[in-house]
Amino acid sequence: MEAGRKKASPCAGCHGPDGNAATPGTPSLAGQPAWFTHWALIKYRDGRRKDPLMSPFAANLSDADMADLAAYYAAQSPQARPQVVDPAKAAEGRRLVDAHHCTSCHRPDLSGQHHVPRLAGQDLVYLVRLLRAYRAQTVGDLDGFMTAAAQPLSDAAIESLAHYMATLPAATPGR
Repeated sequence: MEAGRKKASPCAGCHGPDGNAATPGTPSLAGQPAWFTHWALIKYRDGRRKDPLMSPFAANLSDADMADLAAYYAAQSPQARPQVVDPAKAAEGRRLVDAHHCTSCHRPDLSGQHHVPRLAGQDLVYLVRLLRAYRAQTVGDLDGFMTAAAQPLSDAAIESLAHYMATLPAATPGR
């Protein structure tokens, strides 16, 4: 765990010292399943996922570095982020979570598991951007399921889903 904490120092500027990001548009990594975080770092390193900040950072990570970072962030407790959400959009988002069966993979509390990320309490701006990227097929996922699931979503549905997910307690998988 100590190795991961030391290696996470450069990440703190965006993701926070304990993985709880405060910057809008930046995902919190605290409490994310280690498998998911490790896989995401591999995709950034290999160029299958692109970001102007993450891609150059991940390009220099070894497999051991990624494993250490993923284990460190998975062990951190996610904290709720202060966010302004629209209650009507959040209510519609709850309905859409049920209608689109999001809990089948992301768990009933949307805390994630194994290779499936935690959505509960995640940054609203980040969630909107990510869902739109899945729909546009500009970001890949492990098995193509999210890309397929996002295809029928309108901009309004994406906004509503993100508002709902942002209101949920930032639960850690399996805790």
